[in-house]
Amino acid sequence: MPKKSGNPYVVQPVMKALKVLEFVARHGHEIALTTVGRELRIPKTTTFRYLQTLTEAGFVSHNRETDKYNLGPLLRSIARADASFSKIRQLARPAMVELMNEFNETVNLAVKGNGTIVYIDLIEANRSLRMQARIGDSHPMHSTALGKAILAFLPEAEKLRQLDLPLTERTGRTLLEREEIERQLRQVAKLGYATEIGENEDGAMCVGVPIFDDNHYPVAALSISAPLMRMPRPLAAKAGMRLREVAAHISSHLGSQDPIISA
Repeated sequence: MPKKSGNPYVVQPVMKALKVLEFVARHGHEIALTTVGRELRIPKTTTFRYLQTLTEAGFVSHNRETDKYNLGPLLRSIARADASFSKIRQLARPAMVELMNEFNETVNLAVKGNGTIVYIDLIEANRSLRMQARIGDSHPMHSTALGKAILAFLPEAEKLRQLDLPLTERTGRTLLEREEIERQLRQVAKLGYATEIGENEDGAMCVGVPIFDDNHYPVAALSISAPLMRMPRPLAAKAGMRLREVAAHISSHLGSQDPIISA
């Protein structure tokens, strides 16, 4: 095992459990408890508890017949998601550069979290008064054009589950009334793009569109954000239509059979 970290906030049992997970993952096939404990120099009883906890969480699977351990379904799912996000970033990046050059405003790419969107890429405008979002940030779905673009095209049951989550107020303009949010989402589904004005960041406007996978599921969203004074409604509408074209192209490369949203 590695030396203990000098960081006083590190929880050592969690660190050791993660090392167990890393060892199982790197092994590549089923591995016995005794092998894990011996190689990592952890007592057998402690190793068993770590492996059982990781199994219960879905990160490791336990084959009762062989009494050996392997990667679990949750870890495999995370790996697939990461590969999917990498592909989306790779496909979207050239178009994001083109959009930034065309509008000279910040272009954002995000995926769906649990009641949130998570920024996985962005290209900032080469001018003052930029937006505050950064890669890795998460913001409420209902307060962002990115989130609304995804919400509007989710399967109905999933959309309702997302809207049942607590609605966080980001600014004084953030919509918290369920009926008004649902009305907006119907409008987004009709137009094919979402807008938000000062709901997620004071003085900012954002226009967003969904990106679909081969099951026509909104796996991500693309947006252009700018200070409100630089994004009048006619320009926002133009940005929405342009974003639709770009998102349709990306969606087609993800296997979407009908990526173009009809207004």
